[in-house]
Amino acid sequence: MKLLSIPALIILVVAGLAIGMTSAAVFAAASAALSKAQKEAEAKGYIFVATHEEIVSKAKQEGKVRVVVSTDGGLLKHLTAGFKKKYPFIDIRAEELRGTDAYIRQLHEIKGGLVKGQDVNDLAYDYYDEYAPFQKKFDILGMAEQKVLQIPAQLVDAVNRNVVAIGSGIQVVAYNKKLIAAEKVPDTWEGFLKPEFAGRKFVLDIRPKDISALVPAWGLEKTLDFARKLAAQNPIWARGNTRVLTAMLAGEQTLLLGPDFDSVLRIMDKDKTDTIAYKLVEPLPMRLNEA
Repeated sequence: MKLLSIPALIILVVAGLAIGMTSAAVFAAASAALSKAQKEAEAKGYIFVATHEEIVSKAKQEGKVRVVVSTDGGLLKHLTAGFKKKYPFIDIRAEELRGTDAYIRQLHEIKGGLVKGQDVNDLAYDYYDEYAPFQKKFDILGMAEQKVLQIPAQLVDAVNRNVVAIGSGIQVVAYNKKLIAAEKVPDTWEGFLKPEFAGRKFVLDIRPKDISALVPAWGLEKTLDFARKLAAQNPIWARGNTRVLTAMLAGEQTLLLGPDFDSVLRIMDKDKTDTIAYKLVEPLPMRLNEA
């Protein structure tokens, strides 16, 4: 065995002290940042749990969690299985909730104090702000930024810091391929502004969520200008992707702008006549959802 020389040993000891001092300084800075974030959250009326271990400990005490969201039931089964594998001591129950009528009913039940034992719920976009007074104010954003939670901070609402988007989706164009050929369906959104698409030639949802997903690609002003021109095309106004897609399957509609891709895939699974198709139109709008 070769012994280290005294100078070499001194160098290692000094280096070790420097590393130790650096680690201590980093730890102190992180601790100070965590303490500051906690104080700021509490000053705003939010609950800030400082460690992941404390969250798990409190979860063990409660022992169960109930989730009611619009995530597909099949996907919920996989998410639930993954959750149970990681946290076997928690009894989890997850249910799918879909449709505007169901959202409105749930919101009225929340407002009326009729919802019991429900821990996680969807916030329907049309009534987003109405949920705020009834949601427990965990500072999920602050805890994500401080790495207490392994959640990308970009998924958390920067204003309502207790709301997380747990999914994402893309908007496509759906069409009845027995009524219009694929090559005649525009490849760009501006293509729907052509004269041949004026006068009730396509369906457009009255909710702006689909078109607003173009803002990251185009900016607000160009998107608003496009929306005005699209409305001037005198489309068929409707409400609800599933309702229109069902009508399209029956041969009552030809084109639908901007439905959620998963809605189209669900109707295609039921399509025994090979009637429904879709096209990815550029720029491809993507948005966070399942808030």
